[in-house]
Amino acid sequence: MVPAFATPDATRLDSTDTVDVDNLRDGLNKLIRDGVNVISMMGSYGECHTLLWEEFQALTKATVEIVNKRVPVMIGVTSLNSREVVRKIRFARDVGAEGVFTGVPFYYPPTVDNAVQFYHDIADMFSDMSIQIYHNPPLHNIHIPVAAFNRLVEKRQIVSMKDSHRSPLEFIRLMDVVQGKISIFVNQMQYYPYGELGARGLWSTDVSMGPWPLIRLRDAVDAGDAETAKQILREIQALSSGANDFGGPQDNARKLGATHAGYMNLGPNRPPFVVVKPDSLEKAIQRSKGWAQLCEKYRPPVEALAAVGAR
Repeated sequence: MVPAFATPDATRLDSTDTVDVDNLRDGLNKLIRDGVNVISMMGSYGECHTLLWEEFQALTKATVEIVNKRVPVMIGVTSLNSREVVRKIRFARDVGAEGVFTGVPFYYPPTVDNAVQFYHDIADMFSDMSIQIYHNPPLHNIHIPVAAFNRLVEKRQIVSMKDSHRSPLEFIRLMDVVQGKISIFVNQMQYYPYGELGARGLWSTDVSMGPWPLIRLRDAVDAGDAETAKQILREIQALSSGANDFGGPQDNARKLGATHAGYMNLGPNRPPFVVVKPDSLEKAIQRSKGWAQLCEKYRPPVEALAAVGAR
């Protein structure tokens, strides 16, 4: 899950072209080179909520061209209304995207029946696209219950879900319904033990600071190495300050701090998230430096395992 790389003037209310394509290219090429195997654009950390229509177009087109089918790409199309989602999917398809991910249109809380109907409708309209459900109850005002997936699995176009809001028992029940039909990606801090329960992968916004701790976590869980997985999760958790400057669906300080890890230049925040408390920014910077140390620790074993696999 990567941000919408921003130009230096992106903080201005009158800026209309704020996608930094050069930094986008550098960041995506690094992620793919270093072992990330799915790219997702324009979720909440991906700033779907701060981009103009023209910027969505620019970011979508550039991403598709840069990745060039080296790994799967899911273009985020979450919007306030269903017709805007359809407009975005049409554009993404027209420039060569093969997958999209979207939350249920929000503002007023939707009903479960309307949520299911939304996904059925876009699956029917875009039979040639892969669709990922973006499940984020705090932002989308709906928790999609397990029972709803008995109907969602009816559409073969719905191939995956980005999730992080299930108890272990609910997740087990979910897997009973979707296994073999919808692949579930959980938050990085859930991949152990949820990987053992059937999760197919993990999603992360920390990846913009370097992917190696996450790749090592993924590989450990997939290999059944629970002790290594638990140790990595302990180390990541130890970086949390517990006092992030969270001013809405974008964490104001976190994106700015991430650049200090030295892996990518993410650029500034877009309005209205430009006011950042100095102490929060300092904590975010310190976290990014701690993440960089984890990258130094886990890059060698990740690259060693990759070299063995390539032989």
